[in-house]
Amino acid sequence: MRVTAGGRGCSDGEGVEMSGHIKLWDAPLRLFHWLFAGAVIAAIVTGWIGGNLMPWHGRLGLLVLGLLVFRLVWGFIGSTYARWSRIFGATVGVKAYLQGNWREAGHNPLGAFSVLAMLLLVSFQVTSGLMATDDIAFQGPLYALISSETGSALSGLHRQAKWLLLVLIGMHIAAIIYYTMVMRRPLVRAMIKGRARREHPAQQDARGGSLLAAVLAIALAAACVWGAQSVGDWLKPEPAAAAPSLDW
Repeated sequence: MRVTAGGRGCSDGEGVEMSGHIKLWDAPLRLFHWLFAGAVIAAIVTGWIGGNLMPWHGRLGLLVLGLLVFRLVWGFIGSTYARWSRIFGATVGVKAYLQGNWREAGHNPLGAFSVLAMLLLVSFQVTSGLMATDDIAFQGPLYALISSETGSALSGLHRQAKWLLLVLIGMHIAAIIYYTMVMRRPLVRAMIKGRARREHPAQQDARGGSLLAAVLAIALAAACVWGAQSVGDWLKPEPAAAAPSLDW
């Protein structure tokens, strides 16, 4: 096999060429990743500070909802390494990974578990936030759909789960630093440029994830956000009519 990596090449006689890098992360997924990271961090900060920032906490929650819906859809119609089949498939390869026999591109088994845990926890935070209230400055748009007792319980879980979310974020950052500094795998650069070093001949460029698919995923995400906000507006009680003044 002729292997070309960083300008050098070798051959094992099979005549199969391997370029130095592969297309790994498509542009919509990369945009999602950075928007998701920024929106989640901003939501944590605004919720922590509270007060006049709570309306922004709610808006950021709706943005994260839209991003989650986009990611859900993109896992079915996006490019190769963004698909759920790849991510869930990676979770069964823990033994091979720990033995040093992992050869797949994209998320490794530990990374796949990390992604799923982060998305599930943030999904819980968004769902509970839509129905939560602090009885002062914030009430989720879907709060009226549940009882006050359930709303209070979800509000408490929403506040407590932020600590677990902070732990997951810390672990995610620590893993990036480890892979970058120790393993010499520039994960951040790959998520910016979309390309990564080919580490095995079987690793191929990502395919799929067309512009039409991206437009469809964005449209579905926007529809879900609009629907949640519209239901919330519809459920808001009508303001009480002002009592007529009496002129004597």
